[in-house]
Amino acid sequence: MNILRIMIASAFAFVFVATELEAKTNVTAQAFGKMPDGTPVEIYTLRDGPIEARIMTYGGIVVSLKVPDKGGKAGDVVLGFDSLDGYVANNNNKGSAFFGALIGRYGNRIAHATFTLDGKKYEVPKNDGDNSLHGGPHGFNNVVWKGKVIRNGVELTYLSKDGEAGYPGNLTAVVRYTLVGGDLRIEYSATTDRDTVLNLTNHSYFNLAGKGDILGHQLTLHASRFTPVEATLIPTGELKAVESTPFDFRKPTAIGARIDAADEQISRGHGYDHNWVLDAPSGKLAEAAEVYDASSGRLMRVLTDQPGVQFYSGNFLDGSVQGKGNTPYQHRAALCLETQHFPDSPNHRSFPSTELKPGQKFHSVTVYRFSSR
Repeated sequence: MNILRIMIASAFAFVFVATELEAKTNVTAQAFGKMPDGTPVEIYTLRDGPIEARIMTYGGIVVSLKVPDKGGKAGDVVLGFDSLDGYVANNNNKGSAFFGALIGRYGNRIAHATFTLDGKKYEVPKNDGDNSLHGGPHGFNNVVWKGKVIRNGVELTYLSKDGEAGYPGNLTAVVRYTLVGGDLRIEYSATTDRDTVLNLTNHSYFNLAGKGDILGHQLTLHASRFTPVEATLIPTGELKAVESTPFDFRKPTAIGARIDAADEQISRGHGYDHNWVLDAPSGKLAEAAEVYDASSGRLMRVLTDQPGVQFYSGNFLDGSVQGKGNTPYQHRAALCLETQHFPDSPNHRSFPSTELKPGQKFHSVTVYRFSSR
């Protein structure tokens, strides 16, 4: 069975400007408020030319990502909030949208919030009906990571203790965000002292126009198959061909072209909320997706070494969340492309394994590459 690939600040503001030989990205850190229990939160600003990313230690969240359009005007292309309080409130609501956050221990869904490992049954929190979603209500999106400046970016570290959210093993997770040129690179690493399962990702919501919906965005997915789901969005175990279905994005296609098609899978997802099986070999960095918005000219390519990507078309946004600038986030106002192992893998022996064992090191890279045309 394919074992999961062996791959794992201060309280005052400071500035790190690398020399020309070392790097060109300017990285700063400053206070960004406090958690309800008084824990301080920092925000790191990564700036390289016209591109700027802001990442905070709470949830490892990408708070903003400003990239230029075809006219050179920079605009924020991710959804979120203006303050820490907005994120904390959203993450602690039953309908959390996970805006911009690091997701763990297990990204996506686990059926009936249970799995068996080494002959032992584990129960994890239910927060999606009978299932567990994105690590439960107190997953990696809802904790404060330890941050420090590194070359071109920030390194975040979190120790998830044995038994936290029901998962076995003391797991040390390290995530590095770096910004160079048009590339926002996310490098995930983790080690454990007991057999465990792991599926790390980032849950940023992208709108390349910076406003309106994403139905006119052109999407390409380099995937010939996807994992169909049953009524509660748990994979059936089948790897189904996208050929002659609304899930065929092998050529650039407007997201809105077939999003309301009379298709059982579309109906179950209320649009797109499925995992695509990438054609590129797992373990090698390759392009997984491309998104283009003609109105702004912004182009985003997604590269990963993971076997899958979850394309979510913002189906459950309904205008009830007031985001940046008190903007209500309406239906399908953004899309997510979450690089990952497959949903519910611990309960599907035919899927690539997400097991991580002592002595192994999980390592994975995802790149969001921005340009314009």
